[in-house]
Amino acid sequence: MSMRDRINTALLVLDPQHLEVLDESHMHSRGQETHYKVVVVSEQFAGLNSVKRHQKVYGVLGELMSQFHALAMHVYTPEEWAAQGVAPASPTCRGGH
Repeated sequence: MSMRDRINTALLVLDPQHLEVLDESHMHSRGQETHYKVVVVSEQFAGLNSVKRHQKVYGVLGELMSQFHALAMHVYTPEEWAAQGVAPASPTCRGGH
């Protein structure tokens, strides 16, 4: 199972209404399966600030976090996602190709 699939499966515990797991390793110089972007929309984020939301995702991913280099997280409640509808684009890597 790819790292992308493992991340996706782990995040299902958040009962997401919308979930995207993107492997953005091609945008960086550290090799394959190293950089990911997740967009998670879940009721479980309601009432939580961004730090608590990120901690919740880190907790769900657990030991997987040590198996890749970077994770860009975009976490929303369903209401926030309905208003925004799209996560920001990832920046271009400054340290690689």
